[in-house]
Amino acid sequence: MNTTNIYNADFLDILFEGRNKEYGAYELRRSEDRRVRRALIGTVSIALVIVGGYVLSDKLFAASMHIRNEPMVKETILTNLHTPDDKVIPPPPAPPTPPPPAVSSVKITPPIITRDDLVRAEDEVVRLDSIGNKSVGVANIQGDDINGRDIPSLLGGDGPGNNVVEAPVVERETILCFVEMMPTFPGGEDALLKFLRDNVKYPHVAQENEIQGTVFVQFVVDKEGNINDVKTIGATKGGGLEEESIRVVKKMPKWKPGKQNNQKVSVQYNLPIRYTLQN
Repeated sequence: MNTTNIYNADFLDILFEGRNKEYGAYELRRSEDRRVRRALIGTVSIALVIVGGYVLSDKLFAASMHIRNEPMVKETILTNLHTPDDKVIPPPPAPPTPPPPAVSSVKITPPIITRDDLVRAEDEVVRLDSIGNKSVGVANIQGDDINGRDIPSLLGGDGPGNNVVEAPVVERETILCFVEMMPTFPGGEDALLKFLRDNVKYPHVAQENEIQGTVFVQFVVDKEGNINDVKTIGATKGGGLEEESIRVVKKMPKWKPGKQNNQKVSVQYNLPIRYTLQN
């Protein structure tokens, strides 16, 4: 190979002349320039994409901030405005009506039993038929007996003595202790004793401690015969006797209610229940 061929020939062909070109090094060296160009172009493209994306996002963000910062303008129109000359001034309130004149009043002296010679003229009890249109009061006061009105009328009544304040009627159930016809157990005394024998159970605690005696149970039989307000009175025996007595009384059926003046009334009733241990 002459000098001209060396300079004109590819350097790799000269380098690998007479050597194994299939090994791989030949091909790698031959495509080195192409691979470097591709890598450079790829790197530059990626850099351009990153920079372009950043610039684009920055512009979009700036545009959105510009839109948000724009002031919102809302037009408000005021209508039906009144001038100070149009202000309505309400008329002054009417003066209060003076109260009518009061009627004459006559002092009423409470009656006192004493001797006639000790009674003064001013303390004499006024006859009712001599009062006329005058009002009853605590002192003798001269007023208008024709057009005057007494104090109850001035407070809202229709005339003399027509404004009497009545206490409200409060219906309270009166509980009596003794009436003409006392309440009775259905069936009478024998039925009551049988009910107690069949239902009273001697408490075990009282049996073990040998507690016995009479327990007095107090309750109210109302107008309908129902039993209410059951409780024991007197000295406490203990051992469960009071509790057992209350339980049995509450278990009783309706009684026949008591009567007073042929009217059903509520009656307070005391029932003795005796507990005795059998030896």
